Amino acid sequence: MMSKLQLTKDYAANVRAMDATFAVEDNFDIIKKVMRVGEDELTLYYIDGFVKDGTVTKILIYLLGLNGLERMDATAFMESHMPYVEAEVTSDGETVTRALLSGATVMLGSTFGGEVMIVDARTYPARQTAEPEGDLVMRGARDGFVETMIFNTALIRRRVRHPALTMQYLSVGEVSRTDLCICYMRDRADLDYVEKLKKKIASIRVDALPMGEQSLAECLLRRQWYNPFPKIRTTERPDAAAAQLLEGSVLIVCDNSPQVMVLPSTMLDFLQETNDYYFPPLTGSYIRITRQIIFWLALFFTPFWYLMIKNPTLMPDFLSFMHPEQGGKIPILAQLLLVEFLIDGLRMASLNTPNMLSNSLSVVGGLILGDFAVSIGWLIPEVILYMAFVAIANFTQRSYELGYAVKFLRIALLILTALLDVWGFVAGVVLIFVLIATNRTVNGGRRYLYPLIPFNGKALLSMLVRVQKPLPGNCANEKKTK
Repeated sequence: MMSKLQLTKDYAANVRAMDATFAVEDNFDIIKKVMRVGEDELTLYYIDGFVKDGTVTKILIYLLGLNGLERMDATAFMESHMPYVEAEVTSDGETVTRALLSGATVMLGSTFGGEVMIVDARTYPARQTAEPEGDLVMRGARDGFVETMIFNTALIRRRVRHPALTMQYLSVGEVSRTDLCICYMRDRADLDYVEKLKKKIASIRVDALPMGEQSLAECLLRRQWYNPFPKIRTTERPDAAAAQLLEGSVLIVCDNSPQVMVLPSTMLDFLQETNDYYFPPLTGSYIRITRQIIFWLALFFTPFWYLMIKNPTLMPDFLSFMHPEQGGKIPILAQLLLVEFLIDGLRMASLNTPNMLSNSLSVVGGLILGDFAVSIGWLIPEVILYMAFVAIANFTQRSYELGYAVKFLRIALLILTALLDVWGFVAGVVLIFVLIATNRTVNGGRRYLYPLIPFNGKALLSMLVRVQKPLPGNCANEKKTK
């Protein structure tokens, strides 16, 4: 196991320790630069590609113009001769190791003794803050989170310019040392919940968070593999994150991930979209109600249709047209399950297909498979129609986890209906609501069905419809003076 960096009063010994700890001779991207400043000496360590070349060059030009270090220790030298604003002094080897590997420049001086100076002139490769493809809006802002944490926190601060906005730094991973930021409003968030969350994160003992926020979520939550409903809501939109902050939520920003976690998360939170708030209340309410109706139809429509086919006497006369005239060469249940798997197969194929071919593949594949399946008698037109509706309905909400939860439970409901008929359908419906009610999340006292359980009428109304929230000083609240 690699030994930890130990700093002493001996400058030469510290240089040797740095060389050994970071294997400077073996790593081409860890740069060691020795400078003569008068009769004294400075040694700088930094990682190529992580530093701002222009900034570091200006610092070096300034240092070369000095006559010497004037026998100053690191603190005195920083206060007198370091022109860069982000600089600090430390004698802790662990801090030095973390800073250098995070991209900062470490400076050792022949007069600094057991201290070193850390100059945070780092920069990370990053893509543009373009609108996230998975969370598009018809109106509104077009920027989105990226994989660099400091950019994401800046996007939030740009929208919430208030001293109560607090961003606290944490690190997780014995090897990866992944940067995290807990973001909340001191005057609106539940501070006890924030403290519990910080303690829970600090207690995590893992080597790394390879999958970003998903790895962190699995560390925060107890294992509950049998419950497919999503535990934590995420967003790639800074405007949505800022709105959640102002409502008292807590955000966790994870470095290397464009997804920001929103805590606590309830079932109805997943059925809200940013689009709802970029339209007037009437239009936003219509969009939200439509989404909620389609969501529940996607879950119960095909199992209920299958139940009506098994029990024609239960089907009302006005729905008699839904009864298929032909049953096909394989059972209806097998047809429904087959199409469920085919839809996922087409989806995975489109993900792995080059962009220039993906649209053609999905259209041609769907037409060919559907047309030939009906022609040879494997599928009936009703199955294709209803499963096409279900497949499209899954895209009315943006959470893939919630979409797959609906899919798994729909399949389970179909199988229970096939085995136990009406009682199987009833048992499946009861099972679904039990799973929703017992889902465990990092909820800070809120249940997954809040505000339904416990009941909060005002909050429930704002979840179900788009309610206009009057703001102090806006034109809706100003009294007429004439």
